[in-house]
Amino acid sequence: MESRTGAPAAKPAAPASAAGAGASTIEFSAVSKRYPAPVGNGSVSSRAAVDSFSAVLPAGSITVLLGSSGCGKTTLLRMVNRMVEPSDGRILLDGEDVQDGNPVALRRSIGYVMQNAGLLPHRRVLDNITLVPRLNGTARSQARARARELMDMLGLAADLADRYPGQLSGGQAQRVGVARALAADPGVLLMDEPFGAVDPLVRRDLQRELLRIQGELAKTIIFVTHDVDEALMLGDEIILLREGAQIAQRGTGAQLLADPADDFVARFLGLDDAGRSLRLADVAGSRVVLDRAGRALGRIDADTEVCP
Repeated sequence: MESRTGAPAAKPAAPASAAGAGASTIEFSAVSKRYPAPVGNGSVSSRAAVDSFSAVLPAGSITVLLGSSGCGKTTLLRMVNRMVEPSDGRILLDGEDVQDGNPVALRRSIGYVMQNAGLLPHRRVLDNITLVPRLNGTARSQARARARELMDMLGLAADLADRYPGQLSGGQAQRVGVARALAADPGVLLMDEPFGAVDPLVRRDLQRELLRIQGELAKTIIFVTHDVDEALMLGDEIILLREGAQIAQRGTGAQLLADPADDFVARFLGLDDAGRSLRLADVAGSRVVLDRAGRALGRIDADTEVCP
């Protein structure tokens, strides 16, 4: 079991491929980020967006940073690739301080997916995907071959390669954004609410695609979201944050649901309402899952073992 704050949850040993070739361990050591904040009379104080955050994120896993808007989760994410510089503390990738190297080279070595995909509108899909490998010196033919592999992996039709971003649907654009982030084969993938701008059906498809791809590539992923259902679906581990990126609880989704650390955690997860208080009922010979209000949510397959 994990501690409810900073220690990683115990989990079965990963298969040999699960740490992914080149996947990195990420360590935050007392990391803080303060911004100036006016306090009146021309005086300026400081506000801690992130206040002494420490955690080790294991290689080859999806760690979800979950919390309300403004709690510091995106600031944490953006300090990994130095789009935001920390005020204090250290961030280590496989033991190497990210501050010790060239920030441009660092960003090119880390995949980054944002909410609106962030594609270059004047470049075709294939050129968007090959951008970072080409900047890194990869031959054009090799970069394009890799891009087409990723398009196929992500369910993007080959004829989309010559389209511009404005000719894509929201789901297609996000898939291209993920392909671009993976094109240089990074060990770390940063995902900042990447599926928040698409409709619920497309969002669920993208979530499933991410899990499938992670099963093949096993990157170290930091995934930022405020959506509890998304966190429960995607996270090998979830770190629930309070204001200032203070850790309210850390663990698997099952651990958080089974043993919330306090009322804040229970409320955030929705354990204080009907949404996540579930029970089983026998209906027409099948075991059906109901919420507290009696609404049917699904059924238990006949070959599924249910603990009493």
